[in-house]
Amino acid sequence: MALLILDTCINCDMCDPECPNEAISLGKKIYEINPDLCTECVGHYDKPTCESVCPINCIIRDPNHVETEDQLYDKFVALHVTEPDKAP
Repeated sequence: MALLILDTCINCDMCDPECPNEAISLGKKIYEINPDLCTECVGHYDKPTCESVCPINCIIRDPNHVETEDQLYDKFVALHVTEPDKAP
């Protein structure tokens, strides 16, 4: 399940630099999380770092993007693990 930033976000800039997947960016009004890039920090940390640093607790699990831990790990692998170049 990807994470979601609620409308109560105060744009404090704490979450954006914490995301190892670069899934967080400033939207039109508040920060937003790209569900295609969010792995809830699976593969990086024990718990989502953006949630840990949010001073107003406005980051929740996105009910519209439910994923298992295995699916999140598979997404992590797809985003970060590349096969070594094959020698000719």
